[in-house]
Amino acid sequence: MHDKAIISWKVAGVALGLLLTLATALVKPLGVSTQFVVTDAVITHRIAPGFAESNDYLARYGEKEGWGVGYGWMLVLGMLVGGGVTARLFGDKQPQADKGSMPPMWKNQFGDSRFKRNLAAFGGGFLLLFGARLAGGCTSGHMISGISQLAVSSFIFGVLTFGTAILMAKFLYRNRNT
Repeated sequence: MHDKAIISWKVAGVALGLLLTLATALVKPLGVSTQFVVTDAVITHRIAPGFAESNDYLARYGEKEGWGVGYGWMLVLGMLVGGGVTARLFGDKQPQADKGSMPPMWKNQFGDSRFKRNLAAFGGGFLLLFGARLAGGCTSGHMISGISQLAVSSFIFGVLTFGTAILMAKFLYRNRNT
């Protein structure tokens, strides 16, 4: 386990802020989940246009936006590629660098089943994305772009997300012995 981070959180925060400012100035605020909704709407408009127009949610997207939000898919692809490259370059510098290892806290509470761990991660991610879309955005849109633009809905989302995460962690790890 390494005592020093590779990059200071302060430097990373400033870099993220500058990148966000540049992205907002050049394109628009950063967000990912809308691209999936737009894609669903475009496909639905092509397959069942009547249904798409009668559905308030799908009617807002699709034909009006078309595939013109292509930068969104580039962002999704960039996240996948960037995450993979970063894991490859710096994966051995992480606390759980051994392939297949799990955080001891998880292992002590829930066992060492990779399936259970992956299922929990997928379920948590799904709930987070569902809640974020319900709030009119996604986690990156609300937490990064929205808060930086002082959007009230994003502050509410941020407070509720962290508050819920803290309560859920306390609930899940309530019997922790270590």
